[in-house]
Amino acid sequence: MAWITKNSAETQIETRDEPYLTSEMESKLREVYMPRYERTKGALFPALHMVQHHYGWIPRQAMKEIADVLGIEPSEVLDTVSFYEEYWELPKGEHLISVCRSIACEFCEATKCTEAIKAKLGIDVGQTTPDKKFTLVELECLGSCGTAPVALIDDDLHENLTPERIVSMIDQVQNGTYQAGGTGAVKEDL
Repeated sequence: MAWITKNSAETQIETRDEPYLTSEMESKLREVYMPRYERTKGALFPALHMVQHHYGWIPRQAMKEIADVLGIEPSEVLDTVSFYEEYWELPKGEHLISVCRSIACEFCEATKCTEAIKAKLGIDVGQTTPDKKFTLVELECLGSCGTAPVALIDDDLHENLTPERIVSMIDQVQNGTYQAGGTGAVKEDL
């Protein structure tokens, strides 16, 4: 097998004048998190969480800024961000749809729900709609195997899904009638 290489040493990072790592974030890192660890690299997860919670994703410029504060290589930050599913390297849509792909959900045909979402929104797993309204992802397990298949719309868990129900909920989000609260908000459909 041939390896495809790229010259990553010359990668250019898109930057803006204003730093992503605000002075408040940097102070919290230095005063609260870094003292907790023997090595400054230990504060990497808290730093990533701060940036992601503030912006919804972790821009490359922010990764470099975090590396500078922690005294580590930017590649170590990128390796961490790209390894863990919970970190976003690109902005996500206003609404995140997360379909469970655990064995229980797969057995109960969660794939049909995913396919219905893809068809409805015209995107694939990992993509965001052109209007930046929705991002579709699959997660390993949402911990609700007894009510499979399940999915999250933002932070709301929806259980016992069918392709029709998930598409109906997307319609509700699009037309402003969606009520947060998870399965309890849609029990009449069960």
